[in-house]
Amino acid sequence: MRFRLGLKVPGCSVALLLLACVGWGCSTSPESDPAEAGDKAAPAVEISSGSQQDGPVLQTVARFVDRAVDAGVDFRYRNGQEAGYYSIVESLGGGIGLLDLDRDGDIDLFVPGGGQFGPEQTIDGHPSGVFLNRGEWSFLPVATEAGTAGVASRYSHGAAVGDFDDDGFPDVLVTGYGGLVLWHNLGDGTFENATPGSGLDDTRWSSSAAWGDLNGDGHLDLYVAHYVDWSFENNPYCPSKKAGKQDICPPRQFRPLPDTLYLSDGDGSFQDASEAAGLVQQGASGKGLGVMMCDIDLDGDLDIYVCNDTVPNFLYRNDGRGNFREVAMQSGAAVSETGVPEGSMGVDLGDYNLDGRLDLWVTNYERESIALYRNDGPGMFRHVSHITGLTTIGGLFVGWGTSFLDFDLDGDEDVFVSNGHVIRHPSEAPLRQLPLLFENRQGRRFANVAPAAGDYLSSPHMGRGVARGDLDNDGDIDLVVCHTNEPVAVLENRTGRRGRHWLGVHLIGTAATTSRDAAGAIVTISVEGLPDQTRQVKSGTSYASSNGPRMTFGLGETSVVKRVEIRWPGGGTQLLGPVDGDQLLVVRQKVVGD
Repeated sequence: MRFRLGLKVPGCSVALLLLACVGWGCSTSPESDPAEAGDKAAPAVEISSGSQQDGPVLQTVARFVDRAVDAGVDFRYRNGQEAGYYSIVESLGGGIGLLDLDRDGDIDLFVPGGGQFGPEQTIDGHPSGVFLNRGEWSFLPVATEAGTAGVASRYSHGAAVGDFDDDGFPDVLVTGYGGLVLWHNLGDGTFENATPGSGLDDTRWSSSAAWGDLNGDGHLDLYVAHYVDWSFENNPYCPSKKAGKQDICPPRQFRPLPDTLYLSDGDGSFQDASEAAGLVQQGASGKGLGVMMCDIDLDGDLDIYVCNDTVPNFLYRNDGRGNFREVAMQSGAAVSETGVPEGSMGVDLGDYNLDGRLDLWVTNYERESIALYRNDGPGMFRHVSHITGLTTIGGLFVGWGTSFLDFDLDGDEDVFVSNGHVIRHPSEAPLRQLPLLFENRQGRRFANVAPAAGDYLSSPHMGRGVARGDLDNDGDIDLVVCHTNEPVAVLENRTGRRGRHWLGVHLIGTAATTSRDAAGAIVTISVEGLPDQTRQVKSGTSYASSNGPRMTFGLGETSVVKRVEIRWPGGGTQLLGPVDGDQLLVVRQKVVGD
């Protein structure tokens, strides 16, 4: 999130947004098998895009509809800017947590509330919102009943979902300024503040976090990203380019704060193992924003990727015992194509070119390309934004939350990006910005189809965190987007099916060395007429957000999956198939001796 004045992409200008639209084909116009979903899509404009080198012209009908108002989700993240402090705290915004809090098979919402600044240099939090999914696009606000409504001592940002006590009910860690809050899901629809006595007494300003079993003991550990050392005493005056206007100071005005790695003791308490585990320490640390735990080198254990602001990103490679080596620079996933650190915010992992290797996608600040790091294996990445149609259009936006998703169920992963500026008075780029929906074109290029994908995607917003999940159990992927000082958007995917099918997979770890959440598990499916598809259970991702627990595979026009291969963390493989499409598979880990 490097703050710059003036939006000038090398060799082009803002006017290129229109040219980009031409070039990329934009237009202005209970865990049981659910019943087969019909095609509920409303008519939408068809968009054609392609070139001779892209192969045959592809047709796409993309449509998302914001259902928040009629679904009962009336909530907005508030950043407290009305107090006039121009604090950099105001710029980060909030995220979204998707979880099945009551285990009824429907995905519920947890939304941090943000905070406010008092007249005598005080900072307080707004309560988080909790919304229970009752099905049929109806959500019930239950924060009061859940016990979170009256507790908001800290200014909040992120929602990291994870079952830290392995009781089957997902818990939530809330990050923010002043410390962490650990909400323990009691399984009866209520949460208990489990922070006291947990060892999570970190008071440094935290942005995002991710849960995962880092040392193979079956318990969820925790990585917390910290940002910078802002305080009321360290809140310098920074002018904007617009005469006489104060503005939020850029991150270069502040020292970075080191991140923290907590190992679980297995009894609900945690120990700070940052230094012993090999994390970068004070003086050389990053200004952390997005965090992701995943098995990036496919060796059976969880690695950690951290988006840092204006300094190189981190890639911590795990030796399988919870000891880490920071290898982002030598792996090619730390900086821009020209070797420059960027203002990185959001992150996800997906196999965009269907070669079986998982690639990194990172959102960045304006005048910096979205970073697509292609996994060339083993453990090596190549920055390929310039050859996939991302460099120019990505440089026009301040990107935050992001997600790989096969929105049209054609068998490859597309990408959504939420955008919005961070300063009050940007000199050229708008404060509110358009979201981006990139359709994957045969694993070679991406086309932004957002302008024709409905009112929400064709309108500007103060976008921040994004989470994906199948909110209505119809097989396609919906989105929830958090904004700053703007209502949360709950986006129903109404993209036309055109005879396409899907398969949902929800993994549950049961081995002593595998957490219930199964982060790091890898699923590969084989379908007649399509390349094999590989997905991974990840933790964190996006920005300050947590996705729903299921993965979704698009099957194209094929209704049967020949083979499902599941590789569990720490070793062990399960094979299923053939499997009918248009259903959710709930797969429990098969342990030797069962």
